[in-house]
Amino acid sequence: MTLMAIIGGTGLTRLPELTVVRRERIATPYGDPSSELIFGRFHQQELVFLARHGNPHIIPPHKINYRANIWALKEVGVASILAVAAVGGIGAQMVPGKIAVPHQIIDYTYGRAHTFFETDLEVVTHVDFTHPYSPWLREKVLTAAQVAGINVIDGGVYGCTQGPRLETAAEISRMERDGCDLVGMTGMPEAALARELGIDYACCAVIANWAAGKTTTEITMTEIEANLAVAMADLTSILRHFVQA
Repeated sequence: MTLMAIIGGTGLTRLPELTVVRRERIATPYGDPSSELIFGRFHQQELVFLARHGNPHIIPPHKINYRANIWALKEVGVASILAVAAVGGIGAQMVPGKIAVPHQIIDYTYGRAHTFFETDLEVVTHVDFTHPYSPWLREKVLTAAQVAGINVIDGGVYGCTQGPRLETAAEISRMERDGCDLVGMTGMPEAALARELGIDYACCAVIANWAAGKTTTEITMTEIEANLAVAMADLTSILRHFVQA
C-alpha cells in the first residue's frame, strides 16, 4: 500500500479535520523523527501527518532530524509528500498571507546531515535533482487551489538558509540577486532526501512576512503569527481539495 504524507511546519503542528486512526513512533537508523507519525483519514482519504518541528513546536530548523523524518515516512509506505513551510517573501508578488508553490530551490544551509549516501556504498551515488519538486505533484496542488477558488502563486525559487535567526538585509539582497523569490529554513535537505528515497515531493510555501530589508519595520513573531493565521484557512481548503483529487 502506498500513502501520501503531509509534513507540517510552523503554524501547522496538527492537521485540522484529520480523523486520527493511530499514532506510531518509528525507530530509524538515523535516530528519532521529529514526532510520531499520525495515521488518519482526511476527508475520506488515508494519509500520514508529521509535525516537522515536533508537537509542541520545539525543534529549530537546524536541529531537525531530516533523515529520520524522511526515512520513517518511506518505511511506512509513503510515496508522495506535500510539505508545508512558513517562508519570507522576497519577490514583489510574494505578499505575506499568500501561498506559493515553488518550482526551484537554492541551498544555503551548512552542517546538516543532507544525504543517505555516505557510508557502506558499493558505488558513489549521484541523484538527479534538476527539478527538485515533482512536476505532477505541483500541478495537483495548483489544480486543488484553482478548484478551491484560492489564488496561489505558481512558481518561485525557495532559498533555504540555516536559521534559526532571520537573515540580514544584505543576505536577502544577495539571495535576490541569486534569483530567490522566497526564503525559508526547512526546504533542504528535506527535498533532496525525499528524492534520494524515490518519494515525490512538493511544497506549499505559506508567506509569513516580508524578508529583511523588504519592509521598513522590524520583523516580529506577532506579525508572522498573524499572517500565518490568515493563510491557514486557505491552506486547509487547498489540502481538502488536494487529497480528494
